[in-house]
Amino acid sequence: MTDLKGKRILVTGGAGFIGSAPHAVQSGDCLRDRNVGSRGSAKRLPVVRIAGREMAHHRRIAVVGLGYVGLPIAAAFSRSGSRVVAFDISSSRIQELRAGYDRTKELTSADLAREELYLTDDPDDLRAADFFIITVPTPIDDAHRPDLRFLLSASRTVGKRLKRSDIVVYESAVYPGATEEECVPILEQSSGLASGTDFAVGYSPERINPGDKDHRFETIRKIVAAQDDHTLDVMADVSSSVLTAGVYRAPNIKTAEAAKVIENTQRDLNIALMNELSTIFHRLEIDTHEVLAAAGTKWNFLGFTPGLVGGHCIGVDPYYLTHRAERSGYHPEVILAGRRMNDAMGVGIARQCARMIMKGNGQSSSEACVTVLGLTFKENVPDIRNSKVIDIVRELQGFGIPVQTHDPIADPKDAQSEYGISLVSRDALQPAHAVILAVPHCCFVDEGWSLVTSLLKNAKGAVLDVKAKLPREHRPAGVDLWRL
Repeated sequence: MTDLKGKRILVTGGAGFIGSAPHAVQSGDCLRDRNVGSRGSAKRLPVVRIAGREMAHHRRIAVVGLGYVGLPIAAAFSRSGSRVVAFDISSSRIQELRAGYDRTKELTSADLAREELYLTDDPDDLRAADFFIITVPTPIDDAHRPDLRFLLSASRTVGKRLKRSDIVVYESAVYPGATEEECVPILEQSSGLASGTDFAVGYSPERINPGDKDHRFETIRKIVAAQDDHTLDVMADVSSSVLTAGVYRAPNIKTAEAAKVIENTQRDLNIALMNELSTIFHRLEIDTHEVLAAAGTKWNFLGFTPGLVGGHCIGVDPYYLTHRAERSGYHPEVILAGRRMNDAMGVGIARQCARMIMKGNGQSSSEACVTVLGLTFKENVPDIRNSKVIDIVRELQGFGIPVQTHDPIADPKDAQSEYGISLVSRDALQPAHAVILAVPHCCFVDEGWSLVTSLLKNAKGAVLDVKAKLPREHRPAGVDLWRL
């Protein structure tokens, strides 16, 4: 079969990508731009013809935003045989993907080479679709307020290519009401069409867990919600064409939005409790993980552990909920207390390290050296966005302690541009007075104590094992071990 990726054609006949939908143009017609001109006017639009088979849901899918969420979703639909326009505004990202390289390490080159997957940075290629899945980041600003710039920009991009009978589905985390209050007006303004009459909107929150090889997009039950029952049926049919875990139909969009933010808020609060317990138990000279192991023998004790809470989900989503709560006149107490606890952990770990260095080695801050292992926000994932490891590094530097950070999984260019940190290769690491195992990548844990002691000066010094991955019973002589 001829590879047509990267080529653009006009639909002038045949049953290509455009001709597969129920309301598609007929052979010999051109695609009508229903947003321009008077009734009956038409113009030829550049669209793409993509390999693939006719799906039972009869929808032409486009995924907008090809990060940790959007790319696996686009790939899942393409593997099912569905034709997918996979769009991202980053030309460099598209070039990498076309070359078979995924910097998120979520997809293989074989996934990216599928003919059903059309990778593009040209927004006009979105005209070929009638079912849009928007999966762009929804971060927070420096004041912990929702930052919807990417979401609203994506809405404008899609809105300018929107046609009658199209469906737009949002997957990004937002506060309850954001889809209908913020996004829908932009779709209407950009398209000149009316929501609920000319096109429909739905919400289906993403549940992808980066780096998790067991819980994948296809194996996680998915919430779907829409403006009307027909759109909900279509969304359920489209999702069910790739999911093995099924769908859950929420009664309305606001309910689905709320469900998304409380999933991560609940986890955030449980980890905050563990972090506070760890703080208490250290004062009482009790090992936190031994306490949790004992308590875990009860059938209904939840298996959370202390740790750093960063990334673009757990450490962000609660602020979307608290923002909307405060707009309604209610000031959340428990949720924000959990956020304060978790946001303070990096600084606390750095201060503990400084105390151990001064107590154990008698070193001044300028004489000491600390090696930090790991910079990404979680293990075995290259994403460094909102990593709380940076709080450890900066606090130590604030004490005047030299810090060298090593992470073979993180991209050095990202580390430099995001945090101004120059990652140090393993061979270039200088002997340290303390090692902080901040992110337990498999490559670190597999080597265990032999790696850690090889990085210490004379194989002795302080070791801070943030997530307690080093076997305590095998602690080498001369090592002062602390774990969260």
